[in-house]
Amino acid sequence: MKRLFPVFLASVLACAGAFAQSDLTPLANIKLNRSETITLKQLKARVNTYQLQTQSPSFTVEQKKEVLDAMIDEKLVVQAAQKAGLNITDSQVNQYFLQSIAQQVGRQVTEAEFSAIVRQQTGKTLDEFMQMQVGMNLADYKAFLKNQLVAQQYVVSQHQSELQNVSPTDDEIRAFYEMNKSSFVQSDILKLFLVIVPRGDDAAAARRQADELYNEIKNGKTTPDELKAQVARPDAGFQAGDLFVSKTAQSAQQMGISYTALLDLFTKDTGFISDMNETATDYQFYVIRSKYDAKMLSLDDVVQPDTTITVYEYIRNLLTQQKQSAFILEAVQQETEKLRTPANFTMLKTGAELDTLLADW
Repeated sequence: MKRLFPVFLASVLACAGAFAQSDLTPLANIKLNRSETITLKQLKARVNTYQLQTQSPSFTVEQKKEVLDAMIDEKLVVQAAQKAGLNITDSQVNQYFLQSIAQQVGRQVTEAEFSAIVRQQTGKTLDEFMQMQVGMNLADYKAFLKNQLVAQQYVVSQHQSELQNVSPTDDEIRAFYEMNKSSFVQSDILKLFLVIVPRGDDAAAARRQADELYNEIKNGKTTPDELKAQVARPDAGFQAGDLFVSKTAQSAQQMGISYTALLDLFTKDTGFISDMNETATDYQFYVIRSKYDAKMLSLDDVVQPDTTITVYEYIRNLLTQQKQSAFILEAVQQETEKLRTPANFTMLKTGAELDTLLADW
């Protein structure tokens, strides 16, 4: 009996070693600018990401092959971009990431502020939240974003003049408006002046500053425009700016209040000043600057109060983006077809051998 356990342990270790070796199996080698291998483990990770995003319980062998092809194309284009001297800095990636976060939160936030919001609302770290949302931790997601941005930059550089000529016609713009007319409705809107003082390392000092700013506004010693001018100072210690709020549940969620409280807010007059609101990350208050009634928007109306973009221009920009996105997708396919040569990459697993590897998980 004493000899059975070491034998069993050895068999377990052997199985573990075989599993690890299988995960490290190379599937393809990219060699356009430098040697880079795609392993089975990397493919599994990417497939897991796509399964999470598409809410699909499993992928077929053919779907896994499509993901592998996409990874090959991505690396080919990224290496071609690097060979051409194109690159995206980490600060550009961070800026792009924060822009996408701002659309979800409803305002500009730093990564630290977003992490605090995630912790407060979900009880998870930012890495855990990203893993749950996109199947990658934050560092891996930013690396993925960087490759996507580099690839896009390269394709655009190869088709710059053609891309500039992609635009919708006047008939297409007007037809889009007519087909989507019911969507161009402006709900009741409030223009708020929002002041935020981050808690930072000294919450008491932050509260004192917030109270001071609040009293200056309430007592007429300063104005929203004067505070906005002060924000530009490096030592300001607070954020301030105008915010447009619609009478929707989404707006209530973004403001961190109930929908009932939001409806009550719409009954207030211009000049109303809220109470001080304390959150896990800051102190904030707002002032109602303007109120706008709901209405159907025509092509000549501005999309949002206090802006200059008309509905016509908005539709033109939207259709231009759609057409350019479609053009870029086609251009990506053209570029990858040109790059997919034996000199640039090699499949290391093919046919039945590849099918077996992909079918085993």
